[in-house]
Amino acid sequence: MGSIGADLCRKIHPHPVDEFDRLPDSLILLIFNQIGDVKALGRCCVVSRRFHSLVPQVDNVVVRVDCVISDDDSSSNSPSSAAADKSRHPISSIFRIFFSGLFKPLQSLSQLIIPSARGFPLPEDFECEAEENTVTHHSPTQVLKNFNEIKQLRIELPTGELGIDEGVLLKWKAEFGSTLESCVILGAESVLQSGNSRCSSVNDNGVENGNGGTQESFYTNGGLRQRVVWTISSLIAASARHYLLQPIIAEHKTLESLVLTDADEQGVLSMNREQLEELRVRPLSASSASKRTLVPALNMRLWYAPHLELPNGVVLKGATLVAIRPSEQPKKEAAVGSEANWVASAFEEPFGTAARMLVKRRIYCLEMNSF
Repeated sequence: MGSIGADLCRKIHPHPVDEFDRLPDSLILLIFNQIGDVKALGRCCVVSRRFHSLVPQVDNVVVRVDCVISDDDSSSNSPSSAAADKSRHPISSIFRIFFSGLFKPLQSLSQLIIPSARGFPLPEDFECEAEENTVTHHSPTQVLKNFNEIKQLRIELPTGELGIDEGVLLKWKAEFGSTLESCVILGAESVLQSGNSRCSSVNDNGVENGNGGTQESFYTNGGLRQRVVWTISSLIAASARHYLLQPIIAEHKTLESLVLTDADEQGVLSMNREQLEELRVRPLSASSASKRTLVPALNMRLWYAPHLELPNGVVLKGATLVAIRPSEQPKKEAAVGSEANWVASAFEEPFGTAARMLVKRRIYCLEMNSF
């Protein structure tokens, strides 16, 4: 009699149906791929058993790094060591990158990497390393090891590596295979609004309408030397980033696009599918002096303008553009228009426009030995 009453009660008051359960896995994965951020995916991972099984299948992942320290001192957890690590110049040694502040609300990232046994049964290949109620730091390699099908990966460092003076503009974009394939660098001594600039004007041929000319101002007061320092610093930063990506590229065979950038938008390293495969097949050559990829002998084309006013009113003082390719690459006699499109595509506006304007000026050709 009791069972009849219970059946009747269930018919009158049926259990609510979760409409979300009706969505196919493919649609949920599409949503997860739009989320991308590894911390948010970590929180999704603890919502349900189904989400926990789907998150590792995400193919578009974004890793935002909270802080960077040197591997040499990673074993020390003292406050003084942490402060020293934070102040250390990032390109002086290989970095250990780790995540903090994620474990209080839902222990989200730790649940993604080391899901709690109390929540869902763990696959045998899911490794657990952290203890409960502790903040464990993970490198990007560790964070990504449980994603099985990554195609698009973006890693964002908290800051740029180059310690430049306040007000100085310095941006670079580099492409790598097993070694450097190309690099474009845009720099300026200062960035001003046209109303605040008291510089002499420059005509379309790149000659100042004031005291002296472009060539004279470029060679005096350490101008050329400063540009060489910018170039070498950018190349070292790019090659150090490339070196760090080796274990990630080796482990994730499905990768088709990889970008390593920083929150300051100072530098961007990118690799496409062919370049990633080249690195797997032909391992990189490491520099003997530091933990970075060896930079090959280079051909450089440099453009300079002492005063460059952009259409939006921004003025670049001492604007400099450097386009770099390895000396061993076949030389291409590209038209001005195609070269302008190549260098301009490396930068967001208004700096893409600045690059297009600079390539119309006088070219300085330079060479650099491998280092």
